Amino acid sequence: MKLKLGLILFFVVVIAVSAQTNFMNSFDDIKIAYTDQGKGIPVLLIHGFINSKNSWDKTILKKDLLENGYRVIALDLRGNGESGKPQNDVAYHNNAEVKDIILLLDKLKINRCLAVGYSRGSIVLAKLLTVESRIKKAVMGGMGIDFTNPDWDRRILFADAFNNKITNETKGAVNYAKSIGADLKSLHLQQKHQPVTSISELQSINAKVLVLAGNKDLDNGNPEDLQRTIPNAVLKIVEGDHNGTYKTGAFSNEVVKFLQD
Repeated sequence: MKLKLGLILFFVVVIAVSAQTNFMNSFDDIKIAYTDQGKGIPVLLIHGFINSKNSWDKTILKKDLLENGYRVIALDLRGNGESGKPQNDVAYHNNAEVKDIILLLDKLKINRCLAVGYSRGSIVLAKLLTVESRIKKAVMGGMGIDFTNPDWDRRILFADAFNNKITNETKGAVNYAKSIGADLKSLHLQQKHQPVTSISELQSINAKVLVLAGNKDLDNGNPEDLQRTIPNAVLKIVEGDHNGTYKTGAFSNEVVKFLQD
């Protein structure tokens, strides 16, 4: 009986956070997929590498945001999920992903919103914050300072990995991407043309920012250095590693508290 009840509750949660997918054509006619749930202040969710908008459905955060009266918008960045997967460099350069998000906010007629990024989603969000004034509060999860380096060795390592130059450090990621049917060429191009936000650009951000990381997560540099670089930024550390932190109740609690303050 307890097992059946547990299964019922699991399916109720999945149904509660899943939503119908909508589509828009972006500036270069690439199809961008997104979901739009709930009513209230909009919160934009930006997923990480080798992931999609569906990754948020497995988190406590999305459920908590909806239960606290937020409107939750999650998109598949180009090359991921149900969005288009162009196979050429020009489709990813010049901050194409940032342009997609700006056009999505325009399409949904959003004048003011909040945003949460995780891992590579935080890298995209950082660049977005330097050009988009409608985002008043933002959470940069699972990220340190290293993405500010245009020659970041980790970015290059993974760009190479998805271009058939696999190392012991990257073979797990490549195998995982293959196992879920991800588009390997697109993943290569996403890393090759990943947004780079300089220290001086970070220092120009006006939004209030929460830098939120797991205590076992230094994969992308020191989150404390990132927090110190951004004006009006605060730092919170919770239990967890890079791949699991954003799914936890502790992560959700810190995000919701920050957005509500």
